[in-house]
Amino acid sequence: MHQEDSPLAALHVEHIVPKVHGGTDDLENLALACIDCNLHKGPNLTGIDPQTQQVTELFHPRRHRWQDHFEREGLYLIGKTAIGRTTIRVLNINSEEQLALRSP
Repeated sequence: MHQEDSPLAALHVEHIVPKVHGGTDDLENLALACIDCNLHKGPNLTGIDPQTQQVTELFHPRRHRWQDHFEREGLYLIGKTAIGRTTIRVLNINSEEQLALRSP
């Protein structure tokens, strides 16, 4: 996400691999995230895929391609893979607040 795409608040600098799990402050481990998503992610590296009920890693913006794991359907983001579905669930990406921000 780019800062200009976050109209309500400054984006957080997020540790992709949280420090509690050995993540560093190196640029390769940092990404911009909306406050809501970052707070929902917390120190999580994985979650439960709502379709398979299997433990699944979260989307990693340095290793994964967005278009491989997500697509848009109107205001909703849809997970195309276990990683996409799990990330949407853990980060609460389709919350009422997030949908309101995406509405025209």
